[in-house]
Amino acid sequence: MTYELFYWPSIQGRGEFVRLALEEAGAPYVDVAREPGGMKKMMKALEDGGHPAFAPPFLKAGPLTIGQTANILLYLGQHHGLAPQVEEGGLWTHQLQLTIADLVAEAHDTHHPVAGSLYYEDQKPEASRRAADFVANRIPKFLGYFERVLGGRAWLVGGQLTYADLSLFQVVEGLCYAFPRALAGLGDEYPGIAALRERVAARPRIAAYLASPRRLPFSEEGIFRHYPELDP
Repeated sequence: MTYELFYWPSIQGRGEFVRLALEEAGAPYVDVAREPGGMKKMMKALEDGGHPAFAPPFLKAGPLTIGQTANILLYLGQHHGLAPQVEEGGLWTHQLQLTIADLVAEAHDTHHPVAGSLYYEDQKPEASRRAADFVANRIPKFLGYFERVLGGRAWLVGGQLTYADLSLFQVVEGLCYAFPRALAGLGDEYPGIAALRERVAARPRIAAYLASPRRLPFSEEGIFRHYPELDP
């Protein structure tokens, strides 16, 4: 089966968490909106079917349409060996992913604290206050939590890589892009996370993906944005 991934064609965004899982699994997929006529197909798909997605990303897997990043990863984890098959391990992996989703939302809100419909330039004073708290309090809280979960192990869940590890890698990549000064001491403060980041990047399929044109660069249009004034 070839999956159909529906996400905005010009940004990494939340779709990147799904792409990393598909790439690591070696699962064939089409990034629909990047294909000719793909945007029209994606917008139509948002309106079709008995279980339409609220917004991209969503994944078509045969007759299934699966929305929400964590939900898509739950499915891929079960079907491609990216999560434990036992219930306890599967739920724990999903719980970690939902915590990562909270971090992603907070990272986004550093540059759009008032409203997503407004431009960053329309909310710069509020963004400055939000980013300062995020850097001082929220990043250490989240990364400290994941460092504790790792507890010196190679992976977050048991002895094997899961989609939660891929997602933590992506979050750290995004934070290092958005807040390079704040994350400059990552290896000293969070050695387990820094090692996991390198370990994921070195996996053959992930390394090939990162070096390919399929991996879009970070930009000031996605979730993780670098505004120097927010990372003084």
